[in-house]
Amino acid sequence: MEGGFTSLRSKNRWDPPRQEQDMESLRGKVGLVTGGSRGIGLAIARALVAEGVQVAVTGRNAAHLSAARPRIESAGPGSVETLQADVRRYAEVERAVAATVARFGGLDILINNAGIGIFAEVAEMTPEQWAEVIDTNLTGVFNACHAAIPQLRRRDGGFIINISSLAGRNSFASAASYCASKAGLNAFSEALMQEVRYDGIRVSYVMPGSVATAFGRGGDQSMGADWKIAPEEVAEVVLNLLRHDRRSLPSRVELRPSKPRKP
Repeated sequence: MEGGFTSLRSKNRWDPPRQEQDMESLRGKVGLVTGGSRGIGLAIARALVAEGVQVAVTGRNAAHLSAARPRIESAGPGSVETLQADVRRYAEVERAVAATVARFGGLDILINNAGIGIFAEVAEMTPEQWAEVIDTNLTGVFNACHAAIPQLRRRDGGFIINISSLAGRNSFASAASYCASKAGLNAFSEALMQEVRYDGIRVSYVMPGSVATAFGRGGDQSMGADWKIAPEEVAEVVLNLLRHDRRSLPSRVELRPSKPRKP
């Protein structure tokens, strides 16, 4: 009978995964990306704008911010604000968060991307260099989270994504400060995730391996290796986290080159 056939189909039909049904819409959300004028941060800002997110970007260098703005704006329908701020200085971060809220009406997404690497053996590294790495890569994330969490709570939740590194788990010589800062960031992220989860704030951290950017103080020498991760690939991971169904949380993502350079 036709009716029986229809009933059988209804009982056995395949339903798409919840992630396809309930994927988060990002259009109209407000995001803040620290260190967003170059490299991974720039790629993330462009990806967010392409999804219709209203994005504020911070950086220390006014010229870099000025050059980045049209590149971010051209990515899509979202609006862009550039803000000069040093994440090591809490007052500057607090002003950047306030400026973002004043411009766009709130805050839904915080991407902590600002970071530096100074690579030298411990015996050769100066105390000032050590402090610069730790204060940027770890204290800077605390500063941004501390300033942003009240705003995220006012929106009944949101997302914090911290850009860490595989160096936070796989230490190597001449990188004690960088590895320590990223290991600390990983632990910070996991503790923060447990603190704010019942406020509707989801916290994740992304640990990329070698990324093709002009990172640290080595100019462009880290660029041009086709085996390295592209900044846009890190940005795609960030988008996937933001879109993820609220019922579950990928709290840590490790991202590696598929075919790294052989030793």
